[in-house]
Amino acid sequence: MGRTRARDTEHPQARLDQGGLARIVPSEFTSGFELIVDDTPQSHVDPDDPTHLHFEYIVRMGAVIDQLPAGALTAVHLGAGAMTIPRYVEATRPGSRQQVIELEGPLAALVREHLPLPRGAAIRVRIGDARAGVQKLPPALTGACDLVVSDVYSGAQTPAHLTSVEFYRELRELLAPSGVLLVNVADGPGLAFARRQAATVAEVLPEIGILADTQVLKGRRFGNLVIAASATPLPTEWLPRMLAAGPHPAKIAQGAEVASFIQGARVVTDADAVASPRPDASLFLR
Repeated sequence: MGRTRARDTEHPQARLDQGGLARIVPSEFTSGFELIVDDTPQSHVDPDDPTHLHFEYIVRMGAVIDQLPAGALTAVHLGAGAMTIPRYVEATRPGSRQQVIELEGPLAALVREHLPLPRGAAIRVRIGDARAGVQKLPPALTGACDLVVSDVYSGAQTPAHLTSVEFYRELRELLAPSGVLLVNVADGPGLAFARRQAATVAEVLPEIGILADTQVLKGRRFGNLVIAASATPLPTEWLPRMLAAGPHPAKIAQGAEVASFIQGARVVTDADAVASPRPDASLFLR
């Protein structure tokens, strides 16, 4: 049985514009630090080893990124928290050009001060709403991104306007012909929200894979699913073996399995979009 994280004033913290309190605390379970917003763990960062990915779904995102063609990447990250994935890309693909859009200025300032980015990293942080921020990105990024990551949470939920087919079409415009979109989706038993998200992404980018713990993918417990999508076949030749090996065993659903997963699920539009389900607070007790 896990214990809840202590509320204290000993660690760096910032009051957010949208409400809530962000704190940076030493990890209780491994090296490095965690960014906690209220009681929700948002990010894990190990400044001494940016390739150390602790959260399970982040490990799976890293596994997909590792399959992309060798060399520096052009990437856009929506909602990067403590910027775990931008740090990982910088460490594994030096010279990458990255843009981060973060809603909360106080959170970005907290991270900059207490978990500074690597010196010389080409990571530009923009403050604002993710969807509005995408529309303000430099025109040179249109059709030029090897990687777009959508991992936006307000508290423990993804805002509704970042779940629609119209939104994903805007992200598609950023991608290079073989570029990959990664979307973090959190859902619980039944996976009604995740099925609609997968159907919505597939409406925009036909080549799709879903990475998750087997029990989560079967809808037996709340957890994170990573949707990977592209206009061209995904570079997943080695992924099934890597995911099964761990350190957090998982699988990737593709082809007929994805078709079965999304069968009957309606595509989400701006008119009927809803925020992702709110997890039970006990999920974050370790």
